[in-house]
Amino acid sequence: MSATRTFKSTIDYAALGNRLRAYRVGAGLQAEDVAERLGVSRAVVYRMEKGEIVKIEMLERLAHLLDTSMASLLGVEVEYYSNAMGLFERMRQLEQKSERIFAHFEPVSLLLTSDHYLEHMRSMLLEATPRETGGVLKQKEVDELIRLIAERKEAFEQRKPHLISLVGLRELERFLYNGLVGRMDLPARTRKARQAAARAEVEHMAELMESEPLHVQIALVDDTMPASTFQVFTMGRRKALAVSPFRLAELPNVRNGIATVTESPQALRLYENMISKLWRHAYKGKAGARHLRQLLAGF
Repeated sequence: MSATRTFKSTIDYAALGNRLRAYRVGAGLQAEDVAERLGVSRAVVYRMEKGEIVKIEMLERLAHLLDTSMASLLGVEVEYYSNAMGLFERMRQLEQKSERIFAHFEPVSLLLTSDHYLEHMRSMLLEATPRETGGVLKQKEVDELIRLIAERKEAFEQRKPHLISLVGLRELERFLYNGLVGRMDLPARTRKARQAAARAEVEHMAELMESEPLHVQIALVDDTMPASTFQVFTMGRRKALAVSPFRLAELPNVRNGIATVTESPQALRLYENMISKLWRHAYKGKAGARHLRQLLAGF
């Protein structure tokens, strides 16, 4: 009897609920949609997303509905996300608990972009959407994605976790050349305005590097960067790694690819070793800012 009383489950039910929500968002389902398909109330769905799981059979049904596995929901293998919405919701959850974040996104972590970047990103995403897609649904999807990213940026500004952002110089050169565009066949005047917008973002990055805020470090890497972007989250003794094929720079992609989230010690060790190597030879601080301004002078 005493053994029963002292037993403590190893399942992190709060994290399980977070994964449920991320998979639901990625599937484009509202809580009421899931409730209807499972034959439960919307309140039950919200409770499950808080980690209140009472039946293993319900968890199995959820895994089937959300097109994932029981192991992924329980966090004992890699989590897979086939669109940006599900991944960014999961990243939002992890960022809310992180004290330190290592990031490589193009052209820089979205958390460090200027206040104007999201409006330009809305235009880029609409331009990049296949023309046969219905306009109403397209706008709705883009607006939801923008809302989610804005929420992440606001939370970052409030919490101020330590963010270390690795930026590839070759990627920045391409960013400045193309401008903030969703496709290349835009009118010349539009292209020129979008190139100016890209230049403003790089200037914003240079200002950040010059001011050196305590919670932000940017490192400019003069080497080939990984094809996939990534983010390593440190949450006390826990760490997680998100690897993404999605990009929100010029010529964005939020539809095609498979992103992963894992707490695998081996994966984390390999990425942290790569980060350490890239960081060691990167331009940082005011020296990095001078390098950015030299880059801007060439465009």
